[in-house]
Amino acid sequence: MENKSTATTNTDVTVITADALYKNWQGHRRLSRKVLESFPEKELFEFSIGGMRPYDQLAKEMIGLASGGINGIVTGSWTTKPEFEHFNQEVQIKTKAGLLDAWDEVTTQLDTLWPQIPAGHFYDNVKAFGQYENTVVDTILYLMDNEIHHRGQGFVYLRALGIEPPAFWDRW
Repeated sequence: MENKSTATTNTDVTVITADALYKNWQGHRRLSRKVLESFPEKELFEFSIGGMRPYDQLAKEMIGLASGGINGIVTGSWTTKPEFEHFNQEVQIKTKAGLLDAWDEVTTQLDTLWPQIPAGHFYDNVKAFGQYENTVVDTILYLMDNEIHHRGQGFVYLRALGIEPPAFWDRW
């Protein structure tokens, strides 16, 4: 099967609005939260397959990237609270309830900061977290892709534990 595309010279077509992009991201975040909720406490912090990190570590990465990412996009400071920095070994969230609270806090942060992104800023180049150069919109898409990737790992973990994961399409 060959992948064919029809080329067009019109590059000024709006495919998705900032509001639709945000709603899509939050839909993914709602589903990722459901995956987090589905884990038993012990397995959330201990279970892994094939050398992959336990799901708490993946969730911490999603929390930290979303928080630091939206902060960086809006303010230029790619930082977050110490307990949200997933590589910070000194301050770690150690309970499922704590992770869910952090998730919800980041959701509120996103709700607050997203409307502050100027329309013209989406195609500005940024250096996310001081090292990843891209446009703002592509940085947001990376944050979403990273979350979807790790959520997929969570689906595999849940199935291996004998737990039916949330429906992959149930983002609302």
